[in-house]
Amino acid sequence: MSIAHEPAAHPVERTAVRRPWRAAVRRPWRAAARREKLRQETGPMQYMLVFREEEEFLSARTDPERSSAYWGAWGAYIAAINEAGVVVKGDGLQPPHTATTVRLRDGRREVQDGPYADTKEQLGGYLVVDVPTLDAAIDWAARAPAASAGSVEVRPVLPPMAPPA
Repeated sequence: MSIAHEPAAHPVERTAVRRPWRAAVRRPWRAAARREKLRQETGPMQYMLVFREEEEFLSARTDPERSSAYWGAWGAYIAAINEAGVVVKGDGLQPPHTATTVRLRDGRREVQDGPYADTKEQLGGYLVVDVPTLDAAIDWAARAPAASAGSVEVRPVLPPMAPPA
């Protein structure tokens, strides 16, 4: 049974009440509840682990004195995550100076050599993992060498799009 409500003859104008303390309050249980609901609806999820490394750490790739330690740490990590059977795909990337950035502005294509922004951390590579929970993805991210000398962003991957009808 539904009841139709008539609009008030003289609607009351509501003003927003500012509650500055609410913006500072984090509600992790809400995000966790949303993730859990999504996981229950979709089953195991794929997460992209985006590895960003500080310039000095990234330069160890080609430094004769530091490259064996750099590649040894990554080799051990890649072996462990592959052995766990959770890797869907992934690639390391060439150094930032090999990048080309493309932007479209006012209908004109702008092409720039190198990364668009100078940042402290550079994109070094990514892995897509298929794991049951965000916590499992975070555990793998924390084990990556980039976590100690940069950052690892963990982001859910969108499900495949349906083919056009």
